[in-house]
Parts: sequence; C-alpha cells; structure tokens
Amino acid sequence: MTDTVADGQINPAPATDIASGPGLRILTQFIRDLSFENPKAPESMRSGGAQPQIDLGVELNARSRDDGLYEVDLKLSAGANRDGESVFHVELVYGGLFQIEGVPESEMEPVLLIECPRFLFPFARRIIADLSMEGGFPPFMLDPIDFAVIYMARKAQAEAESSGSISV
Repeated sequence: MTDTVADGQINPAPATDIASGPGLRILTQFIRDLSFENPKAPESMRSGGAQPQIDLGVELNARSRDDGLYEVDLKLSAGANRDGESVFHVELVYGGLFQIEGVPESEMEPVLLIECPRFLFPFARRIIADLSMEGGFPPFMLDPIDFAVIYMARKAQAEAESSGSISV
C-alpha cells in the first residue's frame, strides 16, 4: 500500500509491527549436490516404445546452527525406467538458510519440515526440469508435493517404531 503526496512522489505505507509475530526469512538458497545420469544415451532418447516408469523420492533434513539460523535440505531423486533399464536418473539436494523468529520451540519442527521446503520446492522443481531438458529429454515437471502429508507420515512412522520397541 502506498500514499501519493501532492507533488507526485510516492511514500510507502507505514510499516506494521511484525517483530511481535512469527517470521520466516530465506537468507540464501543453494545446490548442495546435483547429479544427472543418462546411461543409455543416445539410444534412450529415441521416441517410441513404452512409457517409462517414474520413481520419485523425497527426503527432508533440517538442522539448527550455532548462529541461530537453520539449514534445510530438500533431496529429490527421480528415475525413469523403461523395460527394466534406466532411461535417466536425476538427484538434487537443494538447500536453504533460514532465519526463523517468534516460533515456539514446540512448533519449530513443522515449520522446518513443512514451510521451509514449500519455499524451496519451486526452485528445485525448475532445476530438475531444466536439467532433464539439457539431458535430451522433455522437461521433467514434478507434481506439487504436499510436505504436510510427508511430515505427518514421517511422524506417524517414528511413533510406530518407538511404540513397537517398548517391551513389557
């Protein structure tokens, strides 16, 4: 929102006090690791044949740092196989450095493993699409990922494992 004064200059609207509420800020994003394999090139790029089967893997990791910031890694791996042979395989670890303030410790894990990956995913998706295209294939566009579902499944699995290891 802006205000225009009589002389035509634009003044920014007064800043709201966001220091009192939670805040998440991306300080930097980076490729930590990247791999693309096209083992059967150029034969794998011939058109025709059966549609390849796609395998997708998603891993999330987060850690706090001594300087009060948080590193979050989104690992995406995708492979295409046709008739039991690899067409291509791409693996990307895309990271971000986040400043998070005003979030209670009890709510930090969901912020790190749901919200932060939501910010990173569109950039990682684009890298994979561009890389597959540069590898000689149509752009491989990953479907959107629901990180909340992944988080809840991971949490349920951890709870099941911990309850299963208790002996009476």
